[in-house]
Amino acid sequence: MSTSQTITPPPSFLQLAAQVIQDSAAIVTLGRVVRVTGMLMEAHVPNARVGEIIEVERDGGRVPGQVVGLRESLALIVPFEDVRGVVAGARVHRSTLGAEMPVGDALLGRVVDVFGHAIDGGDPIECDAAVPIDQGAPALGARARISERFDTGVRIIDALLTCGRGQRFGIFAGAGVGKTMLMREILAHSNADVVVVGLIGERGCEVHDLLVGEQMARSVVVAATSDRSPLERARGAMAATAVAEHFRDRGKHVLLVIDSLTRYAMALREIGLAAGEPPATKGYPPSVFAAMPRLLERAAPLAKGGSITGVYTVLVEGDDLADPVADSARSLLDGHIVLSRAMASRGQFPAVDVLASTSRVAHRVTSHAAQVLMEKGRGMLATRREVDELKSLGAYVPGTNATNDEALALGARFDTWAKQKSGHPSKYEESMRGLSDILAAMKAA
Repeated sequence: MSTSQTITPPPSFLQLAAQVIQDSAAIVTLGRVVRVTGMLMEAHVPNARVGEIIEVERDGGRVPGQVVGLRESLALIVPFEDVRGVVAGARVHRSTLGAEMPVGDALLGRVVDVFGHAIDGGDPIECDAAVPIDQGAPALGARARISERFDTGVRIIDALLTCGRGQRFGIFAGAGVGKTMLMREILAHSNADVVVVGLIGERGCEVHDLLVGEQMARSVVVAATSDRSPLERARGAMAATAVAEHFRDRGKHVLLVIDSLTRYAMALREIGLAAGEPPATKGYPPSVFAAMPRLLERAAPLAKGGSITGVYTVLVEGDDLADPVADSARSLLDGHIVLSRAMASRGQFPAVDVLASTSRVAHRVTSHAAQVLMEKGRGMLATRREVDELKSLGAYVPGTNATNDEALALGARFDTWAKQKSGHPSKYEESMRGLSDILAAMKAA
């Protein structure tokens, strides 16, 4: 007599899939959240590494974040998104997002976020490579000497503050003085193979303003606008630099524009203060001034070919050039272009204050004749400023000093020459010829 046995049916495909997902979740779970304060989350994450990208569970999904510090057994995590919906005890997982940026020709003509995802409404971007966003600067032996002129198409810069290919220079000004307009002129008319723009903490409308013109076909825009988290804004500057490095390493001459360096520093300040760093000058923790040179030194020309010419806009708070970010940037950059609010208020564009500006490589990339013109031009402008101060005091009498009268007359002609309409670039030879014509009437000292 046979004994009946109960035969258990094999598990279905859905049951197997559910088990795999459950096991996988158990494997990648790193820890749990214990505290959320403002934009800082603290979690027990064994073996957490500073800089690691993680994800925290919340209602309806997960919040990506980055480990920015360690406090005893807790990992300090700054999120990329809003933390609403995160609860105490929420599970922390390892993220598929890494500290890398997708790179390749597929980025040209596109607007992407700090992870390389398209945000311009176009098709998804498929890149064939990825590079770390926080690379070190090129070794000193691998760099090339700056010896080739970089034309911006802006005559007052090309003639009196001549830049070099591979140079890093800043545009310094207060709010509303014309930094963005000048940046757009340089973007549109510069002689670069590839243009990479990092919009860091700026207005979203600026992104749409850049999506016009033929230059967009050779451009990559990495956008982290003012409404994004401080971690995303800080990552944006590094991601844009990483994209520029990729094209430079392939022998391209790249124009990298970061708008703005001040917003990058402000994002670092928010992260540092949230992590418990002590505030120093104007609330900026020391880590901000350690991170800035690491970012700026990455833009350099290479001896094997290829270069990055860096343009960094710097928002000068209260028009004070002694602002800590502006002061630090001036010491790190190879030149600075200062815009004057007084000139801008008179309708002068670009409102470049030549006497407050300088290019530290101009002598390397220009001829002796051009350098003589630059010296004469700066001398004339210095004399004119002294006379203007005398006029404001009522101490200037026309006709008593021929040199002063000449400086005023030439200064007026100089302002007319320096004023330039948007969309009307000037070639270097034309710019120098115009400056030479103005100074031809200047008497020998």
